[in-house]
Amino acid sequence: MTTAKKTAQRQGFRTGEAIVYPAHGVGRITAIEEQEIAGFKLELFVVAFEKDKMVLRVPTAKALTVGMRKLAEPKLIERALEVLTGRARIKRTMWSRRAQEYEAKINSGDLIAVAEVVRDLYRSEAQPEQSYSERQLYEAALDRVVREISTVNKITETESLKLIEQSLAKSPRRGKAAEVEELQDEAA
Repeated sequence: MTTAKKTAQRQGFRTGEAIVYPAHGVGRITAIEEQEIAGFKLELFVVAFEKDKMVLRVPTAKALTVGMRKLAEPKLIERALEVLTGRARIKRTMWSRRAQEYEAKINSGDLIAVAEVVRDLYRSEAQPEQSYSERQLYEAALDRVVREISTVNKITETESLKLIEQSLAKSPRRGKAAEVEELQDEAA
């Protein structure tokens, strides 16, 4: 048995509000439902992810512990764009370990951490091709940042992507000189 409640508010979230769910990015709370599961009444947020054509039901009591959060404030969006202009920080560890770290940052739902992944995996036209797994992680992180910025700034995803690309273009080039410099720093 399911009963839907219109424009209700729970845990500081309300129906119709756009939110960020760590493992899936930006979604919208379409309803707050009550369901009976194994004899227990459970109140659930119904979160729709339009772009992914997916609906998720999150127990209202668990929303905060699973990391569901409100959209970033405009100040945090600015900070994320600033992160993109910084120098890429690539650890000299095995790719599998770095990939796990990037995946964890993407799924953390933390906008700054996801922006760091975009910055670290970004490749300009002049740089060598990325591996398939690198490209997948980059695109997943980029998609999360694009969707949150476009929702917060009320702009299209294309405009959001342009903002991100402008910030990335300001970052120091990762050419041969930068890599030689990094190797010298590590040797010292």
